[in-house]
Amino acid sequence: MAEPRTLITAASLAVALVCASWAIYEVKHQSPPSGFPGAPGGGASRPAEAIRVVTAPAEKRSIDVGLEAIGTAVANESVNVTSKTTNIVTEIRFGDGQTVRAGQVLVELDRQTAEANLAAASAAFDESRSQWNRSRELLATQAVSRSQFEQLEATMKSNEARVAAARAALEDTYIRAPFSGRVGLRRISLGALINPGTVITTLDDTSTIKVDFAVPEANVGALKTGQSVVARTTAYPGREFSGRVVSVDSRVDPATRSVIVRGSVPNGDGALKPGMFLTVALRQEERPAILIPEEAVVPEQARQFVYVVQGAAVAKREVTLGRRAPGYVEITTGLDAGDRVVIEGTLKLRDGTPVRENDGERAVSAPPGAATEVSPAGAPESRQPT
Repeated sequence: MAEPRTLITAASLAVALVCASWAIYEVKHQSPPSGFPGAPGGGASRPAEAIRVVTAPAEKRSIDVGLEAIGTAVANESVNVTSKTTNIVTEIRFGDGQTVRAGQVLVELDRQTAEANLAAASAAFDESRSQWNRSRELLATQAVSRSQFEQLEATMKSNEARVAAARAALEDTYIRAPFSGRVGLRRISLGALINPGTVITTLDDTSTIKVDFAVPEANVGALKTGQSVVARTTAYPGREFSGRVVSVDSRVDPATRSVIVRGSVPNGDGALKPGMFLTVALRQEERPAILIPEEAVVPEQARQFVYVVQGAAVAKREVTLGRRAPGYVEITTGLDAGDRVVIEGTLKLRDGTPVRENDGERAVSAPPGAATEVSPAGAPESRQPT
């Protein structure tokens, strides 16, 4: 019997050792840290050190609620100058890039055949008209029948139509400018045989430039003719071309969910060329908005937050973004004018973190330029502190 008792005693001792070790582990890891009440050698707790941050006020300012889009310059009138018939070029009356008037002759074609056809048609018409005049006198005396008279009259009218056709064919040997404008490069040579559809040159009326650009369907309700537009191009840095909206397309493109808007911009000096890439700002009425520097916004997935200074600490507050201007963003919900938001030091903050505002805090200035729209889920670009 001594052997079983020895085994029981050893097992009991092992269990006791395990329990004691667990108790020591719990005391070591669950005891409050030094400096807190109840901690070994404790006393009063020390306050957390305030983090130095730079803040800026949320200010209520007027912003331009216009839109910005990408557009393409289109000539007010544009055409490829071609021939209506197959013929040989006998004279060219324009130079590359020349300004021409409406109706001015640009090219002459061989007209010998057309002149001969006109002469033959005119002779046939004169003869038929003489016969018709004699038959009209004889009809009164019944020397000719009514049917003979009508046949002679029909022949005369047919010959008259042939004369008109021959004159039109002769006129087609002169290729004229359909409207005033500037011709492009000459694409034919003297003596060349040209066919219908052969491009002789191009003609553009660029005294006014049309600008076509797409606007999202969500903004269709704000579009109207007469709105002010400003076009810019990298070809002329710093220069603005002002104009007006002249028409809005009647349909929304189901693929892009946008509508085409056409603006008209005066181009008296010919600086803008058809096909140019333009940035177009569609201006609307200004409205008040709450603006903050964009670096104050802290994105978290699809949500946007800012840290608002409340007393000696910060509160993390969710906000909704509106439009943007360079360096600034509109806050539609979540902030009031006058609230101070942290713009530098946000990476160290949590809700309730004590802070101390930097003595050299930045002031918010009026945002330049027209504001542009930002998706509620979009996040502003992060910027390094200056």
